[in-house]
Amino acid sequence: MPVHIVQRGHSREPVFFEDNDYRAYLRWLKEAADRYKVAIHAYVLMSNHIHILATAADKDGVTRMMQYVGRYYVPYINHTYGTSGSIWEGRYKASLVHDEEYLLTCLRYIELNPVRANMTRSPAHYRWSSYRCNGQGKTDAVVTGHPLYDALGRTESSRIEAYKALFKVHLERGALDAVRAALQTGTPLGNDYFRKKIESKLKCKVGQARRGRPTVKKTETS
Repeated sequence: MPVHIVQRGHSREPVFFEDNDYRAYLRWLKEAADRYKVAIHAYVLMSNHIHILATAADKDGVTRMMQYVGRYYVPYINHTYGTSGSIWEGRYKASLVHDEEYLLTCLRYIELNPVRANMTRSPAHYRWSSYRCNGQGKTDAVVTGHPLYDALGRTESSRIEAYKALFKVHLERGALDAVRAALQTGTPLGNDYFRKKIESKLKCKVGQARRGRPTVKKTETS
């Protein structure tokens, strides 16, 4: 089942400074995804946080992947810039995604982060995301297509055109709030039936009781 992951820098401080930092993170992310059998469908590396949409082969895959990246990336940053300690605000946040209704919305949410942060007018202009792969067909060793993405067209060109068409319409405020609230509370992103189904399988409540719109800063915090 797809999982939307977000991890932020400590006190919203940057975690990427130079191009080599982004490249290093993606290299270890690819290694971890391969090692723990995690398919990454989308990602964006912002200066002070990251988003990933992924499907793991088993329940521990995502946790092991993120631990692996942190094990290498945090010492790399500390060594490169003469700092010490953790660069992250804590453990990553994550929410399960109901792929039948919400997966494409989540893909767009992730890849539109640089646009919402007023860093670029188009996701195609941002180097450190999966949009160039999903929306332009450029090779990205990190990305594995999801079946719903593959179903957008019979050929690669038709899939890309269909995917690009989704970005011609802005995400509605309700969709943005739903994705943010799911991450903030740890609640599955989906309808009530989907949430109840997950809780029934796990035999416990999932996420916090609080619902509604979380408080979110305007710049590079989506």
